[in-house]
Amino acid sequence: MNIGLFVPCYVDALFPEVAIATLELLEGLGIDVGYPADQTCCGQPMANSGCQPESAATEAHFAACFRDFETVVGPSGSCVHHVRFHLDATEQTSEVVRVRRAVRELVEFLHDDLKVGAFPRARFPHKVGLHDSCTAIRGLGHCRSSEHPTRPAFSKTRDLLAKVEGLALVEIDRPDECCGFGGSFCVTDEAVSSKMGEDRVRDFHRHGAEYIASADMSCLLHMKGIIDRLGLPLKVIHVAQILNGGPA
Repeated sequence: MNIGLFVPCYVDALFPEVAIATLELLEGLGIDVGYPADQTCCGQPMANSGCQPESAATEAHFAACFRDFETVVGPSGSCVHHVRFHLDATEQTSEVVRVRRAVRELVEFLHDDLKVGAFPRARFPHKVGLHDSCTAIRGLGHCRSSEHPTRPAFSKTRDLLAKVEGLALVEIDRPDECCGFGGSFCVTDEAVSSKMGEDRVRDFHRHGAEYIASADMSCLLHMKGIIDRLGLPLKVIHVAQILNGGPA
């Protein structure tokens, strides 16, 4: 299987340990992983801010970097969602369309494509609260959303974490509530964003979580800022780090 590793720019700049965990996790499953060193941003920040024409060159560069891979895997639901559904400022050549269809988010790749049955290196003896990002839930279908209570319950991330020795998932009051990050929303509406983030982290803290885990580091970045400001005894961790055996 010819796999390309897509490392979002904010992960590369702020959380390289998540990229390393993703690479080690995939290689530990026997996958040959390639990493295009010229990759940069997927174009999401500009497109989300309404600057779609300005994102065209970045999007075209992304497609060119990954054109030779059968599948492209990235540890970020929001970035993968952008590439798959909104990378359209660049010319939609057959190559660009193929790359868009090839991009997979890490959780869905492990759960849906590889159907991984065990993570032998994973041991995490902690109480963990799961945060599924809005994009992961409603854009990529990681789990059932609260808007559809009559549909069968499922959670791909929970299924993966259930295979980790010692990990205890903590149930919270509002499992699919937004953390308030929302990309540029946290800048344009910072007061609302901060209050949403505080409500979110207090829900985890109230139910005894030691860690907040997510497949989106952008949400965790926002919540970590709230946690630090409130002085709460909570840590954040990407799902890839847990499945790879814990934090570096």
